[in-house]
Amino acid sequence: MGAYDEGANARPVAGEPSEAPPATTVPAAGPLPARASTPADPPPADPPSAGHPTVGHSAAGPPPVGPPPAGVAALSLPFQIAAALAFALVAVVACAHLGMVFLHVAPSNTVTKQHGQAIDEWIYPEFEQNWKLFAPNPLQQNIAVQVRAEVKSVDGAVRTTRWYDLSALDGRVIDGNLLPSHTQQNELRRAWDFFAATHDNANRPNGLRGDLSERYLRRIAVLRLDREEAGGRGAVIQQVQVRSRTTNVPPPEWSEEQVSDKPVLRQLPWWPVADTDRAAGTRPVDSTETAASAR
Repeated sequence: MGAYDEGANARPVAGEPSEAPPATTVPAAGPLPARASTPADPPPADPPSAGHPTVGHSAAGPPPVGPPPAGVAALSLPFQIAAALAFALVAVVACAHLGMVFLHVAPSNTVTKQHGQAIDEWIYPEFEQNWKLFAPNPLQQNIAVQVRAEVKSVDGAVRTTRWYDLSALDGRVIDGNLLPSHTQQNELRRAWDFFAATHDNANRPNGLRGDLSERYLRRIAVLRLDREEAGGRGAVIQQVQVRSRTTNVPPPEWSEEQVSDKPVLRQLPWWPVADTDRAAGTRPVDSTETAASAR
């Protein structure tokens, strides 16, 4: 082996045979520090070899991109069609309802004059539009309609029944009922409002509609009393008397308003019951009873 100078660049001494340099030489400045691996620099993946699929991938192709479909898109085609038809039906009904309400509250026009009955049938009574809820003085009273009758029992005795609270009877039927009928909710209330609007404080009719409201209220009273079997089974109603019992709704605890808690009664005169006042389902009166009641 030849001698080498110990300088920065080693060279063989003249006259000495040279040898092949080593395969790997170390720089004089020393080895470079190893680079720390970070999560941002993952090791390179080996390329897949021919005929061998990469681990984690299907041989049929790459996995789907993005989240799976949700909502209506996740349904099958028949269900998607059914959902679209249901949405379309709801949209049509909603548009028709908004149009009916608009025509109901709009001033009189050609459409309302020609189709007013159809509009009223759609609106009343569920979607009635009025200002009572937003009035400066909304309704703050409870009005109960009560009735009693003079009846003739099967033995021929005539007597007067107790007072029947028709409003309380309707209230017990409605309470807890998810689908109460329109008759239970509105018949008696509308009949009394109709009577009060067409009569003065002395219970005298103030127009042609006053007589109609009396007959309407009287027939409702006769029908309800017959259902309750007023006077006993088989008794015949000769005449009825109606009254209202009005009580103020107490104010809330934080209010300083003072109202009376005493009920106010409005008692109507006795009304004779004719054959025309008896609705279907009530006990008919024979000719002998009719003649006796006329005397």
